[in-house]
Amino acid sequence: MTDSYDAKPYVSGDPYADYRRDDHAFTGLVDLADRRLGAGVVAANDEFFAERENLLSPERPHFDPAAFGHKGKIMDGWETRRRRGAKGETPHPAADDHDWALVRLGAPGIVRGLIVDTAHFRGNYPQTVSVEAAALPGTPSVEDLLSAATEWTPLVPRTRVRGHAANGFEVNSERRWTHLRLRQYPDGGIARLRVHGEVVPDPEWLDLLGTYDLVSVLNGGRAEDASDRFFSPQTNMILPDRSRKMADGWESRRRRDDGHDWARFRLTGHAEIRAVEIDTSYFCGNSAGWASLSASTDGGATWTGFLPRTPLEPDTLHRIKLPQPVPASHIRLDTYPDGGIARLRVHGSLTEQGRAELARRYAELTD
Repeated sequence: MTDSYDAKPYVSGDPYADYRRDDHAFTGLVDLADRRLGAGVVAANDEFFAERENLLSPERPHFDPAAFGHKGKIMDGWETRRRRGAKGETPHPAADDHDWALVRLGAPGIVRGLIVDTAHFRGNYPQTVSVEAAALPGTPSVEDLLSAATEWTPLVPRTRVRGHAANGFEVNSERRWTHLRLRQYPDGGIARLRVHGEVVPDPEWLDLLGTYDLVSVLNGGRAEDASDRFFSPQTNMILPDRSRKMADGWESRRRRDDGHDWARFRLTGHAEIRAVEIDTSYFCGNSAGWASLSASTDGGATWTGFLPRTPLEPDTLHRIKLPQPVPASHIRLDTYPDGGIARLRVHGSLTEQGRAELARRYAELTD
């Protein structure tokens, strides 16, 4: 017997045709568990049918109805074997039986929402899930995470989930977390885990670096808004790695008016900018033609241009040294008239004001 949580068996055609997704404001925030930020699934108690590492793949789950291996259906996700009771008289698993996976966040920070995605798991998804978080210094081992001394705080209580759906959960926890524990009851498959939130960098580490990329998501930069996200989001521009294909950057639709596109970012904190990089890699016939940059120190109420409208070459990394340091807490990139930018780097360091504000916030969010 089925209910609203179940998905219909796949028959033919587009496997995403009956996929269920809800709109959540938090999905506009960076995924703290993105593998491109250094996240990883460090351990799981079982991955008999499908590997735990699939949980953090940045691509959407793939489904090939004809793909079978020696162990059964090949699934793009984390899938455990079916649990059984202790004996024939009690064949069903106990109420608290479950499987678990430990996730290291690529960028520690505040979790605002999670997506437990069961795409393509229709008759083999878990009945309920829960998510807990921990904050540990350094690079703890699996043994450290499994130790009874490690304190885990619930973010998502044990909750029913739907099959073949993006199950979203808002989180209210003003803490900086480094690791998550995902539990599924009693067993089954989960395609992806997305952990959306705000990066909170370690101020001591940034001080050791000296000069760094102030807009990188790893260092606490954040994409706040953009004029257009038709082909890809503006957050792509501030990911830490180099772009590997056109879809890795930010691309707007073709304009048919006399306007231009823009994207606005919050920096790590109040800082001085010394150099910038504007990278159009993989945008060959569709890169932005020109770009300019403006800075704000009052949260975006007023803007001061510090890079005039500059021509951009397709598929090229542009490195620009500024004649003098530019104070800023926010920056705005304007592109003319439209097109794509792969990466934006803003090199500099925090001012005394910025360091004090970051240190205070870090202390408030960390034991």
